[in-house]
Amino acid sequence: MYDTILVTLDGTPTDRAIIEHLKQLAKLAHSHLVLLHVADGWAARTYGPDAISPEIAEDTAYLEKVRAEFQAIGIPAEAELAYGEPVKEIIKWVQRKHCDLVAMSTHGHRFLADLFLGTTATQVRHSVSVPVLLLKAK
Repeated sequence: MYDTILVTLDGTPTDRAIIEHLKQLAKLAHSHLVLLHVADGWAARTYGPDAISPEIAEDTAYLEKVRAEFQAIGIPAEAELAYGEPVKEIIKWVQRKHCDLVAMSTHGHRFLADLFLGTTATQVRHSVSVPVLLLKAK
């Protein structure tokens, strides 16, 4: 059913909600996970894959740590670092990796920012043709 799940990670404690949920779901569905973090700092937006910064190094190490956590319990996972605008990159990676599901933790509401800009989760949900699992972090 969910052969390939794209898991968006932002490198904050909010990620734990979706990580823990997917440990069970991925085992049950025998899924392959694509762990995606979109680096959107100045260096990432300006230089893309050629960017070198402490942020990029930290993001890469974080993704590898989470990938190893899934691998250790028998869930195949790959880590991908994208650069630029999160919504556009998430949509691109859903198509690139032929994902059957997008899984995201959400931060909750920031009211005015959400009202005018929309959240990443909302924009992704309306832009992809696969199911989106949104899990609100505690």
